[in-house]
Amino acid sequence: MSKDDAPGTQSLDRALGLLRLVATRAGRGIRLSELVQQSGLTKPTVHRLLQALERQGFLAQDGVTKLYHLGPESFVIGTLAHERYGIHRAALPSLSRLATASEDTAFLTVRRDWYGICLHRQEGAFPIRSYVLQAGDRHPLGVGAGSLAILAALPPAEAEAIIQHNTPDLLARYPGFPPERLREQTALARANVYAFNPGQLYAGSWAVGVAVVNRAGQCEGALSIAAIDQRLQPARCAQLVALLHSEAERLAERLERPAGATNIAARARQNSMNH
Repeated sequence: MSKDDAPGTQSLDRALGLLRLVATRAGRGIRLSELVQQSGLTKPTVHRLLQALERQGFLAQDGVTKLYHLGPESFVIGTLAHERYGIHRAALPSLSRLATASEDTAFLTVRRDWYGICLHRQEGAFPIRSYVLQAGDRHPLGVGAGSLAILAALPPAEAEAIIQHNTPDLLARYPGFPPERLREQTALARANVYAFNPGQLYAGSWAVGVAVVNRAGQCEGALSIAAIDQRLQPARCAQLVALLHSEAERLAERLERPAGATNIAARARQNSMNH
């Protein structure tokens, strides 16, 4: 038995997997039965691990609905990590402008290993909304416009390795994204410098996405806009892509010079002068 297969390590992996599942339903909550079904673990095992996460404050169960939610300790850990992974805060002005200008729904997506995770959803004013991704939702890279934009921004060999790794999941759970089609869409998104999803993930919900790439050529994440299909026909799609490119460039610059960096430098200079 390797160290990674030790019982303690296995329990930790399972507990963190359950925590991640609860996080995908942030703000809505999730039932014990759903966690059992989605995790593939037995009910007693899931219940035992949930109790341990509750005791440590990472989860909280609503006494009335019995739904599980992220707990206060999750907030503390997330807040501490926020300073290192600050794209969420930096992207909020861009997401607000995109939602206001388009009147549709704007999203921030980031990569986590083999997956794309929706970090934020900003609603626009258009009365008919595309109820699709929620903050915390996780799909294989390439599934969804923002996620596809990230995949296309990676070196081709790395993108291919990701598609190969995710093939069993794609075939089992994402009938609209067979590997060969995903390869074609990745190549097209790379050539166009934007990604387009014509309702493959959710019928009637179309989306466009643009990668946020820093000066070193590394992809930091992606901005995307989702709307009903009638609002993403070619002429308007081109307008939204231009908006997304503009905000992606602004966000990349903001990440290079985080808010407050100038003030911090000025204070450091002042302190050195005082001493």
